[in-house]
Amino acid sequence: MLDTGASPRPLNDGRRVCRILMIGDLIGRPGRVAVEHLLPDLRQELQIDFVTANGENVAGGMGLTASTAEAMFKSGVDVITSGNHIWDKREMYEQLEHEDRILRPLNYGTDGVPGRGWGVFHAEDGTEVAVLNFQGRTYMIPIENPFTEFDRLLEQASEPLPPVRVVDFHCELTSEKNAFGIYLDGRVSAVVGTHTHVPTADQRIMPKGTAYQSDLGMVGPIHSVIGFDPATVIPRFINGLPTRFEVGSGPVVFNSLLIDVDAASGRAIGVERVQRTVEI
Repeated sequence: MLDTGASPRPLNDGRRVCRILMIGDLIGRPGRVAVEHLLPDLRQELQIDFVTANGENVAGGMGLTASTAEAMFKSGVDVITSGNHIWDKREMYEQLEHEDRILRPLNYGTDGVPGRGWGVFHAEDGTEVAVLNFQGRTYMIPIENPFTEFDRLLEQASEPLPPVRVVDFHCELTSEKNAFGIYLDGRVSAVVGTHTHVPTADQRIMPKGTAYQSDLGMVGPIHSVIGFDPATVIPRFINGLPTRFEVGSGPVVFNSLLIDVDAASGRAIGVERVQRTVEI
C-alpha cells in the first residue's frame, strides 16, 4: 500500500518520502482539459510533491505551443517532457531556450539544437528532483545513443545529480525500453516509457531500486486510435493512402504512474498506476 499521509511523509524507520506523479502523453485539447480537471484534486488527494507530463502532442495532436505549455503548468504540472514531436511547432525552438521547465530529448545533442534534455527542480516538499528526457533510436530518427549519453551526463556534470532522478524515455520498442530501464537500474529513481500511448501492465521496482513501466499510456480519448479519430486513421490501414489525423472525442482516459521515492537515497519504495476517466 502507498502511504497517503501529509507531505513530507516520514516512514517508521525515519526515511522521508517524495511522491512523484509521471503522466503519459497528453493528446490535444482533450488531454489538456482532462489534466486541468483532474490534476489539482489529485495533487491534494494523493499528496503529490512533484509532477511530470509528456506534452509533445498537446497542441492539436502534434507538437507543443507556449500557450498550451502554460496551461499545463497552471494545472499543476511541474515539468513538461517530450519526444520527436517537440519540433512540430516552430515557435517552440525559442521557447525551449528560455523555459527550463520544458525538456526535449537530451540525445539530440547540442550542435545547433535548442533547449536542454535535463534539469534539476524543487518538489513541493523541498526535495531536489532531476528530470531527464531521452529518446529511443529503433524505428525512430538515428540520434545519439541514449545509453552512452546517460553515462556521459553523469561523468561530465559539473556537480553530482541529486539522489532523486526520474527519466522519461520516449521510445518505440518495449525491448529497447526494457534494456534502458535495466541499464539505469540503481542509478535513477524511475524510468518510464512514453510515445506508444498504450499503458503497459509491467510497473514494478527493479532489483536495485528503480521504478519502471514500459509505457505510461496517454491522456486522450478512450474510443480512438491512440488518441486520434478512427475515421482519420483506419483508412491508412485499408488502402495505404495518407490522411490527416484529427484528435478524437468522447470520454478521456488519464494514465499516470505514482512513485514513492526515499528522498535521501533516491531509491523507489512504492509504485502504483493511477488511471481516471473524465467526460470532456
